[in-house]
Amino acid sequence: MKAPRIVVAPLLALAVAGAVLTGCGGQGSGTSCAVDGCTVTFARSGPADVSVLGVTARLVRVDAEVAQIEVAGQTVTVPVGGQADVGGFTVRVEQVTDAQVVVKISP
Repeated sequence: MKAPRIVVAPLLALAVAGAVLTGCGGQGSGTSCAVDGCTVTFARSGPADVSVLGVTARLVRVDAEVAQIEVAGQTVTVPVGGQADVGGFTVRVEQVTDAQVVVKISP
């Protein structure tokens, strides 16, 4: 009876990983997804909305090294290198430059 559990666990893990990977996509400057979440590169000018992991993420504004990001309708302010939990996701700001903001969004 233990053999089916051994087979089911890896199959379940593959199904969850596939769901995460197919849940990423967007119309931002760039979006790449892996099993551990999606990395979004927002342009600092122009529209900055993407759809990732089944929710909309939007760059609201940037002040120096701090980005204000909306995920699933909730807004957080996160400094570069920092992270915050919002809407059931972890949002980490990895980089802020004059041209772009790189954010990682994880379930």
